[in-house]
Amino acid sequence: SSPHLVQVRERIRINGQPISKELFSKYFWLVYNRLEETKDPEHASMPAYFRFLTIMAFHVFLQEKVDLAVVEVGIGGAYDCTNIIRAPVVCGISSLGIDHTSILGDTMEKIAWQKGGIFKPGVPAFTVMQPERPLEVLRDRAQERECPLYLCPELDAFEGDHRALELGLAGAHQRSNAALALQLARTWLQRRGCRGLGELKEVPPGVELVGRPVPLAPAFQPTDAMIQGLRDTEWLGRTQVLPRGPVTWYLDGAHTTSSVQACVRWFRQAALNQDKPHDGSEVRVLLFNATGDRDTAALLKLLLVRFWGGGCRGGGGVSLRPDGCQNFNVTLENALTRCLENQRTWTRLLEEKGGQDPWLPAPLRTGGLLQPTPPRGTLLLVPPAPRPLNSPSLVFPCLAQALRWVAQGRDPRLAAPAATGAHPHPVASSGAVLLREAAAVRVLVTGSLHLVGGVLRLLDPTLSQ
Repeated sequence: SSPHLVQVRERIRINGQPISKELFSKYFWLVYNRLEETKDPEHASMPAYFRFLTIMAFHVFLQEKVDLAVVEVGIGGAYDCTNIIRAPVVCGISSLGIDHTSILGDTMEKIAWQKGGIFKPGVPAFTVMQPERPLEVLRDRAQERECPLYLCPELDAFEGDHRALELGLAGAHQRSNAALALQLARTWLQRRGCRGLGELKEVPPGVELVGRPVPLAPAFQPTDAMIQGLRDTEWLGRTQVLPRGPVTWYLDGAHTTSSVQACVRWFRQAALNQDKPHDGSEVRVLLFNATGDRDTAALLKLLLVRFWGGGCRGGGGVSLRPDGCQNFNVTLENALTRCLENQRTWTRLLEEKGGQDPWLPAPLRTGGLLQPTPPRGTLLLVPPAPRPLNSPSLVFPCLAQALRWVAQGRDPRLAAPAATGAHPHPVASSGAVLLREAAAVRVLVTGSLHLVGGVLRLLDPTLSQ
């Protein structure tokens, strides 16, 4: 799977656990040296990062004699380097979204065409409910490749005897992922000779699928192992909650419009389920960053309108990636420029939503600092001044400083920010008072899996071991 959150060994797992440092080092150099020895002298280049790790993963699985390898496609499918498996046991396509548009295309139909590239002749494939046109594209691709394609029934169909299936991953969108996982697992078990899990109706190769609904795969009674698997599933950085006293971190690597919408729904519910402070002094902070060619303005608009728009505005801390997690494909200057653009976008969106003044019409003054109106729980990152600066967000040079500013020494894993030097701007000072005095600080970290991974690295150093 990719990308990794904290360390590269997460990408190659056996029995759910990242391979050991010893195994990673052993196989890395074995594959590297073999490629170095056999590369074409006229085109003397090694495979790029992702391709190298893909080759290495296959080598690890073969050498360690795994029974089953689950391989996540990198980008798209048709031209992804994982797509060299000629005869997989089964293929699955989860809910489609707009992402990697410079590579996959700027419409759902184009992206569906790319995803359908993993279909193989005679190999069953499953997908979940999709919009009509992209689903038609998947049907066309399945027909071209003589691949039997099935639609997963909703998870409700697997819940017999009024027994609800518990999911370890929060969020309504995980129900379709769970239904897909059940179908993929069923297909593998049937290949191994297990029966009684619902038989697929064979779709003969060449059958005209266009204009007909994709056949619905049968629901079945999940085994006890499947029920336990769904319940015990954990995946760092996806709808993850880390309570640390008065500061609660909500981590989700959403980075597309559809996944950000799902993230906001989850965050809203998760925040509601938390105990409310008796004095009502709750502050919400958005820590946001995005990478690649993503439309950050669209993502920020969703975050503002769908969550902070519900009577509560929050401070958006826009941050760079942490030290030790540099993206060498992007210069520091480009990354900083992107952060400043995000900051301007957030400010503009607030102004458009609230009119000329993005702040409350009559903020309370306490001790010379602007304070939130109690019912709103707003974090106003502005200095005391006759005409407050319109600064609803801050840009930090690295994640460590951003997290220290948010926590203000109230998270035992994070040191307090330095009194001078780190954040000399009065905006940071004003926000710091609110963060220190709030009974509850709720921080949503989203926009990028790289951002979430960097935050996890700092909040839980044991993940780096």
